[in-house]
Amino acid sequence: MEINTTALSEVLVLSNKRFGDHRGWFSEVLRLNELEDYLNRKVNFVQINESLSLENTLRGIHYQNPHPQGKLVKVVLGCVFDIAVDLRQSSPTFGKWVGEILSAENGKQLWIPEGFGHGFYVLEGPAHFIYSCTDYYCKEAEQCICYNDKALNINWPLKEGIDPIVSLKDLKGLPLKQAKVFA
Repeated sequence: MEINTTALSEVLVLSNKRFGDHRGWFSEVLRLNELEDYLNRKVNFVQINESLSLENTLRGIHYQNPHPQGKLVKVVLGCVFDIAVDLRQSSPTFGKWVGEILSAENGKQLWIPEGFGHGFYVLEGPAHFIYSCTDYYCKEAEQCICYNDKALNINWPLKEGIDPIVSLKDLKGLPLKQAKVFA
């Protein structure tokens, strides 16, 4: 497993070698001990989620506060532009974001630690997403920041002249300055 940092050093891109022949290929998705060694801490995944989103769908920016979740996200069908936003006020990168193309073809995964928001835009769909979480979903802790908040200035690769498909909940997301962020 290859682990690389992003512009936000705590958000990681995990890549795995694929071993293939005329029948197809095989890849180890995760070696938890290698991720834990890299992070220098234990990671306990307690919930695995799955979603399917149509092309041009935009989801996010989601997080839980309290009960923050670390997430390891992977696309097994389609292609997405996946983002993480630092929501920790004490961090020097508070309010900064990083984006990565995740696809079935490239097999990359994104590690999004606790204290970060998460969102994605489907470039090629449908996109089938699998994500492992370090805490359970808690409806009362669910938070959403508006995907197009000018304070974040996320450069979403939206299709020209086409509005993204966004849920009502996500359209009602708060701006960063009003959001319940982390200390």
